[in-house]
Amino acid sequence: MSAEIVQLVEQVGPYLTTAVSAYGVVVFTRAESAAVDATANLGRRILQAVWHRRDEQGRAELEAAVQDAAQAPEDADAAAAVRQQIKRALRDDAELLIELARLLPAAGETVNVTVSGDRSIAAKTIGTAVTGDNTTIQP
Repeated sequence: MSAEIVQLVEQVGPYLTTAVSAYGVVVFTRAESAAVDATANLGRRILQAVWHRRDEQGRAELEAAVQDAAQAPEDADAAAAVRQQIKRALRDDAELLIELARLLPAAGETVNVTVSGDRSIAAKTIGTAVTGDNTTIQP
């Protein structure tokens, strides 16, 4: 197994764990939720990307691993089984490795955004944002 796959799976591990805890087995069909933190939503996107690239048997194996991990969130072996499914998918699909690497934040990148008050906006990057009443945007 390539060191690159091992490293990527180590990086995505916390996102997977948080997504499984937040979404459970519906992680494969659930849309992103504003009520769930960014870590869980990234984990959801990772799991969905893997699930969509697997065949029927691969999907069933990944779903079973996620279900076990969701039912026993403190079980390190269950979490490891999910990571093992990710490794298997990455070994079978080189393009998936690139896709998942692009989803991860850049090394050392930390973004903290705090919002407070009515009509506040939180964003890492933003084009145009308007929160006032009767606002006109000029091109």
